[in-house]
Amino acid sequence: MSRHIVCLSYDFDTQSGFIARGMTTPTPLSRGEFGALASHRILHFLHSVGIRSTWFVPGFTIESYPRECEAVLADGHEIGHHSWAHIPNTGMSRDEEEADLARANEAIVRLTGKKPQGYRSPAWDLSSATIDLLLAHGFCYDSSMMGADYTPYLARRGDQAILGQPYQFGEKTTLIEMPISWSLDDHPHFEFIRTRETILPGLQSARAVMQNWHDEFLYMAKTVDWGILTYTMHPYVIGRGYRMLAFEDLIGKLIDAGAVFMTMAEAAAEARRRLFPDLIASGE
Repeated sequence: MSRHIVCLSYDFDTQSGFIARGMTTPTPLSRGEFGALASHRILHFLHSVGIRSTWFVPGFTIESYPRECEAVLADGHEIGHHSWAHIPNTGMSRDEEEADLARANEAIVRLTGKKPQGYRSPAWDLSSATIDLLLAHGFCYDSSMMGADYTPYLARRGDQAILGQPYQFGEKTTLIEMPISWSLDDHPHFEFIRTRETILPGLQSARAVMQNWHDEFLYMAKTVDWGILTYTMHPYVIGRGYRMLAFEDLIGKLIDAGAVFMTMAEAAAEARRRLFPDLIASGE
């Protein structure tokens, strides 16, 4: 019997991403602040359709917007790890990265009473130390890499990419990788950001992007009997009114198509049982 799982995930950054990029003047900070307001309308919609999702929440947001984060938890959504300060992993030493990871873990424990199962890195990049740190701190899954589309896989450590030499694959770990894609992330499609160095144009048609997202699900349903598709959103991005209308229509289509909605922790657990039963048998 076919089974096609959809994970709705929200990176609840608020101002943290702007601060990490040095964009600390009032207007960019206010853009992040809008995410706190938009979180309420997103939660209201998800409640209305009975869908639980996963929110990757920086420690910064937990401590800056406690009521909004408590509302996410109260509605039964999963709280995932998304660093404390939204500083890219590759910009830190191992000790700095671990200190940031531990600080965010502490904030999540204060909010939820337990450590998070899942991790998503800021800016979707990992350092050479990240996988080891996630394993050491007891994470079950990561959602920061793009080596597949509908099939979770085991994250590796120790890959070697040397110019002029064949790629050297490292060892597989017990960490489930829940793959993502920039094409299924609202930020590059919609956000206009201008700095002295670059311009992120964004501002695409919400309806056109949602059609692309729907087509991705249809292709999964057409080509695999079992799969997991993860959409990534940011409350200050998807939470704009006209985007919410397009997104709500997408969810209606997915429901009609028989999509099974799960938190990422639930989907990762199913992937572990289905794809990696040897890990369960060995107790890993």
